[in-house]
Amino acid sequence: MKTSEDQVVEDDSGYHDDEESFFQDIDQLQKHGINMADIKKLKSVGICTVKGIQMTTRKALCNIKGLSEAKVDKIKEAAGKMLTAFEYSAKRKQVFHITTGSQEFDKLLGGGIESMAITEAFGEFRTGKTQLSHTFCVTAQLPGEDGYTGGKIIFIDTENTFRPDRLRDIADRFNVDHDAVLDNVLYARAYTSEHQMELLDFVAAKFHEEGGVFKLLIIDSIMALFRVDFSGRGELAERQQKLAQMLSRLQKISEEYNVAIFITNQMTADPGAGMTFQADPKKPIGGHILAHASTTRLSLRKGRGEMRIAKIFDSPDMPENEATFAITAGGVADAKE
Repeated sequence: MKTSEDQVVEDDSGYHDDEESFFQDIDQLQKHGINMADIKKLKSVGICTVKGIQMTTRKALCNIKGLSEAKVDKIKEAAGKMLTAFEYSAKRKQVFHITTGSQEFDKLLGGGIESMAITEAFGEFRTGKTQLSHTFCVTAQLPGEDGYTGGKIIFIDTENTFRPDRLRDIADRFNVDHDAVLDNVLYARAYTSEHQMELLDFVAAKFHEEGGVFKLLIIDSIMALFRVDFSGRGELAERQQKLAQMLSRLQKISEEYNVAIFITNQMTADPGAGMTFQADPKKPIGGHILAHASTTRLSLRKGRGEMRIAKIFDSPDMPENEATFAITAGGVADAKE
């Protein structure tokens, strides 16, 4: 039986999570150009935290002796900035990572693909894009590091690449039940770029309906149907506009529901590359719009035999490194030298 003392200790531990955001001392406003004399004036009327400033109206602050309207505006602005930065860091604490199945590859990504972000993998045929997608269908269901509990996946297939049998093999490798694994993957086949967009409404509704249950959305591949539906040069502007709408929707979904989004993409010969001395005259399709929307972009290429090389092509916080991984019967794994 719990004594009242245990109770207090327990409550106390839950208290700290929020404590930081609520109890940012207003002395910290000095760093944002508010002088100590004005901070003392705030304290004299019992406002001691940044949150307290937010909860007090401008009018009430202007009534404090010695605080002009200009000063109040400056204080409010500084407090707003501090709270925004704070909420952002609190939000970042909820981010989880899903393992690729290869420790080397995870290391490259800082732990795996992350939630609240779009990770794009592009490469030529047979470089492991679809193998990665299938591996994630299983690894996203397994409990992982930092208290990650695992969850369900939605797989949107645009090129008829999804193979349930692959998931069985990968499930065997991780010693998990086939049927349970398949039950947790919601599969949808998209037939046109418009249909692909409509499916996102279904995805968002699902994520909302079963809050916190879904951890990953996979689209394999993101551009295939756009290439088919908008083929001529004249349709490029419209294609990019539709693509932009879809990617903006994906970004919102990833942040609103704290899910990871993994998309695969194809390569094309770059007509301008012949002019420069690029070693590889191929680039991912989708142009700047896709480049800006993806948080982390990975380029995949073939190595010897079953070996593949993943390179960070673009990332906000990861250095441009490479990792070697292997494609095995059980999905993506570490390369055995």
